[in-house]
Amino acid sequence: MFLSNAFERKININDEIGISIVTYNSPDIFKTLDNFTSEILPNFACRIYIYDNNSDESFKNRLSTYEGERVQIHFSSKNSGFGHGHNYNVNRFHEEFLLICNPDILVSQADFQKLWNYLHANRNVMVAPKVVYPDAKVQYLIRRKLDVFDYMLRFIPFKFVKKMFDRRLSAFECRDLSDDIQTVKFASGCFMFTRVSDFSQVGGFDERFFMYFEDNDFCQKFRQQKKQIVYFPDAAVIHFYGKEAHRSFKVFKIFITSMVQYFNKWGWKFF
Repeated sequence: MFLSNAFERKININDEIGISIVTYNSPDIFKTLDNFTSEILPNFACRIYIYDNNSDESFKNRLSTYEGERVQIHFSSKNSGFGHGHNYNVNRFHEEFLLICNPDILVSQADFQKLWNYLHANRNVMVAPKVVYPDAKVQYLIRRKLDVFDYMLRFIPFKFVKKMFDRRLSAFECRDLSDDIQTVKFASGCFMFTRVSDFSQVGGFDERFFMYFEDNDFCQKFRQQKKQIVYFPDAAVIHFYGKEAHRSFKVFKIFITSMVQYFNKWGWKFF
């Protein structure tokens, strides 16, 4: 289903947006905060809520220099995961609108405005932009369906194997997605723009997912409530995208645990 673009709308200071960021020693968050304090906070009625998952002391000291009236930080004494941190932040919100944002995102005022216009003009939606690398290459993070084979295929280091299944990987990663505004089934948790009421209606993030798959689970619940996930490629955000699960065995084990939890909850699809 295709949805019409929003009308151009002027900023209304009474329309408040809460931006939720969860971090754990995230090196790019300082670029993100510099970007938001220069591009977004001066031009929109926003407040940033940061949940720090017990980062190193030097990191927390540097992060605390950003704290102020419009940047609120909670320093946790333990690492409780991505979903818990966002749920905690949203429970502190007084704002009507919610942006779930990774600590490695850059967005311009103009692109933020496009997303904001669309969200404000449409009800029961979550808006996801085009996500790109710093060199402007597209990150293929939209999904039509989820299955075990395709997830594991992405971790195989042998290029000849990936070449054999290139058409399948292309379909899995939605590389053929058009540049039309359209509804999708799964969007990335790196940038999800919606209303606080919609987030609350679906129960927020399932905190059983420590990291990974909580965004897929949230998308499932969101669509279950007859709400729409809208891919909005007219606006783009830069995502530094560390791909830690590809480099760290410890993080890879967390990924596998979350994947098992996800398919146990929603039903196993192997191929």
